[in-house]
Amino acid sequence: MTVENDVSVQDLADRLPSSFTLGVAAAAFQIEGSLSADGRGPSGWDAFSEKPGAIVDGHSPAVACDHYNRSPEDVALMRDLGVDSYRFSISWPRIQPDGRGAFNKQGLDFYDRLIDQLLEAGISPMATLYHWDTPLPLEHRGGWMNRATAERFAEYAGEAGRRFGDRVDQWVTLNEPASVVLNGYALGVHAPGRDLLFDAFPAVHNQLLAHGMAVQALRAAGVRGGIGVTNLHSPSGRPREKSRTNTSRWFST
Repeated sequence: MTVENDVSVQDLADRLPSSFTLGVAAAAFQIEGSLSADGRGPSGWDAFSEKPGAIVDGHSPAVACDHYNRSPEDVALMRDLGVDSYRFSISWPRIQPDGRGAFNKQGLDFYDRLIDQLLEAGISPMATLYHWDTPLPLEHRGGWMNRATAERFAEYAGEAGRRFGDRVDQWVTLNEPASVVLNGYALGVHAPGRDLLFDAFPAVHNQLLAHGMAVQALRAAGVRGGIGVTNLHSPSGRPREKSRTNTSRWFST
């Protein structure tokens, strides 16, 4: 197999330093399916996806890639691709359906199995605690507009740290909090579908607070891995000919 100028894929691979990490990533809500399996509760995205016209062509997340049932096959695919690291997300409503109170053992067991499968395949686990799937009961109480959501998130982060902290190499608290605020609370094109415009700013503060509290909770749980947040950066301003492509980056804390 070749690319432009007859440079082989192997030649390009050989140019990468030995310290380079080749990783792939996914979000629980986008790939897991099995929305009612193992006691998983509904999320704000479940409710949003049921609104007519909210999702292109009326697609449903009910099955998606069926990763919940096919994770061994998916991990085998990553192993065969030579992937070094997998950034998956933990579904908050799968392990804490109400967003507070009791944790769901069956949901926790699923991620236990996934992490062990990754380690057995020689793939470094990188866990994202929040990739936009707020438990629906919390969304009904205001979601990220409510400061209490940050406190609930810290409790959830602490439990995840206690359960998985001995095996996860890197932690991401929040995925692209700017996207959650802009698209979910200001413009209403993502869940929860609120169009608050500039009145959405409390969601910025509460997510930053949640990040800080989650870092403290993970450290208190004794996790061995680094802790960071995934931010979204959009180049803008002069010169106009520069690319405006969005990029996501992970920063350790």
